Amino acid sequence: MNTTVAYIALGSNVGDSPSILSRAMDQLEKLSLKPLKRSSLWQTTPVDCPPGSPTFVNAVVGLTVQPGENSSTLLSKLLAMEKYFGRRPKKVLNEPRRLDLDLIAFGNETSARTELILPHPRAHERRFVLQPLNEIAPDLQLPGHRRNVSQLLVALVSKEITVRLNA
Repeated sequence: MNTTVAYIALGSNVGDSPSILSRAMDQLEKLSLKPLKRSSLWQTTPVDCPPGSPTFVNAVVGLTVQPGENSSTLLSKLLAMEKYFGRRPKKVLNEPRRLDLDLIAFGNETSARTELILPHPRAHERRFVLQPLNEIAPDLQLPGHRRNVSQLLVALVSKEITVRLNA
């Protein structure tokens, strides 16, 4: 049985973000071989976003990959889901958006392809990723990192503010 777990970060700062993330998690559950591991929802300050950007709601899920799925096919499904939820092609880097889905890790895979870098190159620097990821996979060691998620979170120096919205 396939036991590869993909970790996906979700974010939204346009519309009813908690509802959008909840609905997106329900859609992601349909792609998972086992029940989806779901973090709490976290309200977070924007990072590297245009001035005046609204706060985000973020979460992370752990999806057990279906047989035959690979990182490229999963990425295609995530991009299609963003579009379904109303995401338009970006005009400005890190602009406000209804739904952002980032593939953080796909098992132990490493990739430096133009369309997909694994693990996500900035995940270990972002409290809005590490905080929810720590809830569902504190012992996860991202490929290429010596510390696990819990250790990365403790060592993180960041001005980000994260507030748990639900448990």
